Amino acid sequence: MFNWLKTALLMAAIMALFGVVGGMLGGQSGMVLALLFGGGMNFFAYWFSDSMVLKMYNARPVDETSAPQFYNMLRELTQRAGLPMPRVFIIDEEQPNAFATGRNPEHAAVAATTGILQLLSGREMRGVMAHELAHVRHRDILISTISATMAGAISALANFAMFFGGRDAEGRAVNPLAGILVAVLAPLAASLIQMAISRSREFEADRGGAEISGDPQALADALGKIERYAEGRIPLGPAEAHPETAQMMILNPLAGGGLQSLFSTHPPTAERIARLRAMGR
Repeated sequence: MFNWLKTALLMAAIMALFGVVGGMLGGQSGMVLALLFGGGMNFFAYWFSDSMVLKMYNARPVDETSAPQFYNMLRELTQRAGLPMPRVFIIDEEQPNAFATGRNPEHAAVAATTGILQLLSGREMRGVMAHELAHVRHRDILISTISATMAGAISALANFAMFFGGRDAEGRAVNPLAGILVAVLAPLAASLIQMAISRSREFEADRGGAEISGDPQALADALGKIERYAEGRIPLGPAEAHPETAQMMILNPLAGGGLQSLFSTHPPTAERIARLRAMGR
């Protein structure tokens, strides 16, 4: 019930942003058009955003014939979690990461990159996928897919505002600085909405994943190994082309230090590891 409330609040906040940007672009009529567009995007995000995200990453479906070890591990974890078997995908990408998507546990999908499958041991991989199944069990995946889709749409609207300026209620052009402000602040507001929900959700998924796998140390080891791999590397993966999906991943592929860390969709990895180590003790 609480996650349904969070989803409803997320949709409402995104719709309000659409209304503000639409008002800046075209006054009252622009606001109405933007709200209609936002409603259509909400409908699309609910029913189709999982397919869009999987296609965005060129994820390929696998089964017990094409990826027996990975698939059977997920089947065992799914049974432990008391969940329906999700669709399973592999992404041919060096960057180590994994995510879950879908509107509910009956229509869920989990995906992992070839990079994470090569980097982690079987025990560590089991911890990571248990984390993703915890997202499925908590119904976080709907929030993730909707926020990723809507954040991309808001960025597109904001760019439109910057290039074409805004209109007041009478249709007259307004200060061009307003369009620039909308272009900067609208994506920032969308990111803040994502962050408000995403950080606490990751801690809960870590705890739930540790319960599913029965091995919190494995997930802690996996998070540490992924972060060490990412340190000092220039990001070249598809997540850089689609930053709105970063909050769906097991570890934020765009995370950095300094000011950038303030806007990370994930809590500090060191804190996540510390909590998991404490669970293990």
